[in-house]
Amino acid sequence: MLREQLTAGLNELSLSLEAFQIEQLLAYVGLLEKWNKTYNLTAVRKPRDMISHHLLDSLAILPWVSGDSLVDVGSGAGLPGIPLAIARPEMAITLVDSLGKRCRFLSHVVRELKLKNISVVESRAEDWLATEQPALITARAVAALPVLLEQTRHLFAADTVMLAAKGRWPQLELDALPADFCLAESIKLDIPGVAGERHLLRIKLKLNQ
Repeated sequence: MLREQLTAGLNELSLSLEAFQIEQLLAYVGLLEKWNKTYNLTAVRKPRDMISHHLLDSLAILPWVSGDSLVDVGSGAGLPGIPLAIARPEMAITLVDSLGKRCRFLSHVVRELKLKNISVVESRAEDWLATEQPALITARAVAALPVLLEQTRHLFAADTVMLAAKGRWPQLELDALPADFCLAESIKLDIPGVAGERHLLRIKLKLNQ
């Protein structure tokens, strides 16, 4: 049932993944459900809801994921970083989270699913110094945009793009963006099985507008 739900959702999003990637995504949901009982990683408890609210919600941004590197800040249970890493195995993805128990779970997932393109970093985003700036930064339910951008501005190169997932249109947050950042594009997303508004915001430094 979960496989059929995931496959149908991917079709609805016009996304195509290989059979082994589908299996990895389902295995990730299995690990998340198991660890969630002890570690309280997510408020979503049912595997069926994890398919829609975690996997499909994360993978909906896949058409805008490009380049050779991505940093997922405040990764939590690995969202959207792990689903994106499964879908983009050629991309180097770093999961950054400040809580040890979450990082232990992320490292376990990496080992169990043999995800060679993922690195796990236990740190607050503002304290972590990357060896080089990534092509993309993702953030999902981490902080208000002005705060998030101040915490991650040291990770931005001239061409770095932040992909920020939001629910309702965050006009107050956009009005308060730091002066050197701009909204480059907004995309309204329809997530199979998820009610309510979803928006993807592409944010850049103004010099690359």
